[in-house]
Amino acid sequence: MSPPNLQNLRGRVAWVFEEDDYDIDLIVGVRNIKITDVKELAALAMSDYVSDFASTVSKGDLLVGGENFGYGHPHYPAMRAMRHLGISAVIAESFSPGFFRGEMSMGFPLVTCPGIRAAVARGDELTVDWARSEVKNLRTGKTLALQPFAPSERGMLEAGGLIPYLKRRMAQTRAQDQAKAA
Repeated sequence: MSPPNLQNLRGRVAWVFEEDDYDIDLIVGVRNIKITDVKELAALAMSDYVSDFASTVSKGDLLVGGENFGYGHPHYPAMRAMRHLGISAVIAESFSPGFFRGEMSMGFPLVTCPGIRAAVARGDELTVDWARSEVKNLRTGKTLALQPFAPSERGMLEAGGLIPYLKRRMAQTRAQDQAKAA
């Protein structure tokens, strides 16, 4: 059963990364990773691939990646830019562990779904159903199983990130301790 605050996703595939071991810094260009203005970063997103990418993204859009997506140093500017543009999740064959931990700790869904890259094209509309643990391509009707989250990962997504999740757990522990003491 999915957590009550974890909403199913429905969005258009804004981009399919064809490469395995995709270095996340390439989204904004390695030369730009020190830029702190999120609007400037967002304008630069994917500009080395498509000059007008930022103007094509809508709120709720999704990114699709291959094996070991997010490879390299887990810098945050690239995904800050993507979140600012409206990207709601990344669905990939697998993720680099450092990238996965970093983005999940911010409450950003990274969905592991073997076979996803071959099952979609840019522009396809997908749904992610947490309770059914599946991703569905609405254009083709094809459904793929997603890798379920660990309880702590689900908790982070439900809470909106690691810090809110830890605060919630600490409050629950305090309440349990107080109930035992009463």
